[in-house]
Amino acid sequence: MTVEGTGLAVFVSTAVPSAVDLLAEVRDLAMPEIIVSVFACLALLVAAGAGPRHQRLAGWASLGGTALGLVSVVSIWIAQGRTLPRIGLAGMYVVDEFALLFKGIAVVAAAVTIAISMRFLTEERTERGEYYALVLFATVGMMLVPSGADLLSLFIALELMSLSVYVLVGYLRGDGRSNEAAMKYFLLGAFSSGVLLYGMSLVYGVAGSTRLVDLAVALPQAISANGDLVLLVGVGVALLVAGLAFKVAAAPFHVWAPDAYEGAPTPVTAFMSVGVKAASFALLVRILVDGLGPLRAAVESGWPGWDLSVGVLAAVAMTWGNLAALTQKNAKRLLAYSAVAHSGYALLGVVAGNRMGYTGLVLYIVVYVAMNFGAFAVLIALRRGTIAGDGIEDFRGLAARAPGMAALMTVFMLGLGGIPPTAGFVGKFYLFAALVETGDRWLVALAALALVNTAISAYYYLLFVKAMYADADEAGAPALATSPGLLAVVVVSGVLTLAVGVYPQPVIAVSGAAAERLEPAPGPKPTRNSAERAAPGGRAR
Repeated sequence: MTVEGTGLAVFVSTAVPSAVDLLAEVRDLAMPEIIVSVFACLALLVAAGAGPRHQRLAGWASLGGTALGLVSVVSIWIAQGRTLPRIGLAGMYVVDEFALLFKGIAVVAAAVTIAISMRFLTEERTERGEYYALVLFATVGMMLVPSGADLLSLFIALELMSLSVYVLVGYLRGDGRSNEAAMKYFLLGAFSSGVLLYGMSLVYGVAGSTRLVDLAVALPQAISANGDLVLLVGVGVALLVAGLAFKVAAAPFHVWAPDAYEGAPTPVTAFMSVGVKAASFALLVRILVDGLGPLRAAVESGWPGWDLSVGVLAAVAMTWGNLAALTQKNAKRLLAYSAVAHSGYALLGVVAGNRMGYTGLVLYIVVYVAMNFGAFAVLIALRRGTIAGDGIEDFRGLAARAPGMAALMTVFMLGLGGIPPTAGFVGKFYLFAALVETGDRWLVALAALALVNTAISAYYYLLFVKAMYADADEAGAPALATSPGLLAVVVVSGVLTLAVGVYPQPVIAVSGAAAERLEPAPGPKPTRNSAERAAPGGRAR
């Protein structure tokens, strides 16, 4: 046998088993993502092979993929719950209760988006299979984000989600508002990704590793050993916080949200406000809590701590979002500013930093999914004929035309306003109580500010109720355009909003199980290189 033949044989004998082992590891850790990815490709094939009248087949195939993906997520939680967390792919990927819950949210968000899109796309005469494939590809990114245990894997998952959503926002090519929204969202999103990546590069330069477990160990050691690194790490963390604030649409980094929400197709707006927001908060939690958790508070070496900046972001987002929403007449734009305010509320759980705060954060995102999807589903039902359905005036007299739909919309508005006995009240109660539980006077004052903002928000949420019940109906207004999928979304969302408000214990238990993992995940020890660079007297390259 020649030397070349021997080398090839050695290469095959070592590379093939390694590749097989890697594929087996990917299968064991990321089966839900694999399922959704396969159905996304199937939707593309159906879209290419089916005629214009059969593009909905891609939608039904996509719904099947989300159903199987959800089954896979639930089966992993049930079958492997005792062995979690599981870490693999060189420490870059983690599967725990927190990740599984947010994967479930992503799959449910995709399924609901597809269900409410079918009638909307028919009404707009723009139904194409590529739309459903883009929703699924974005969902794959959303499912990968909460499992990211490394800055690189988190960034790649984030971009997979973002690039798909950029296209979805501009899906209505003949609509100038949709094109403008997509361009603004893309440009600002690319800028924020650059800011986020620059922050990642700075903290990597100090820690010598991109794994979150390494950052949690190496960064505090580096600051303690060399006080000159405080400024470098501070700039890196500040850039990370700014980039993350953009992704969750927290003021003053929210400027993309109103235009994107207003111009995007309404189902895409719902998808962004729920799925993208949930994945973005998972990204924020992984980086700040798992990777930068030890840098939360100020230390003697001069490090100020990131909890102060996040607390200021929460206060600004709540206040600015609610005040700006007071002046809006477009329902989608109003709900965009409402989403900014809700980002501020959710950040309170991160600021509190205790078990109740983390539980409240997860709980709040879960109930927000039901309330927001229900509200946007009603907006889609109002879109018929020449009526856009995205103005508050379009709700006038809805109680007379469709009393059931008006009653459910009232439930969603009360829930978003945090009024009992809805799920929104339970979520806000946990977040506010977590701040009070800390005993810190500044955090108690922040809870008081959040309570004042909740009272302010009640005004613009009740504008919808007033329009539906107190204002006169438009003469000759056509009936609502509904579909079985859309009605199912509205009814199920309404039932969940009330059920969780009356009996929240099951959802609290699931949220609490996920919150237990909001700490540095166990894994391999920091690399020798990062340990040396963080040791006393070491220098960052």
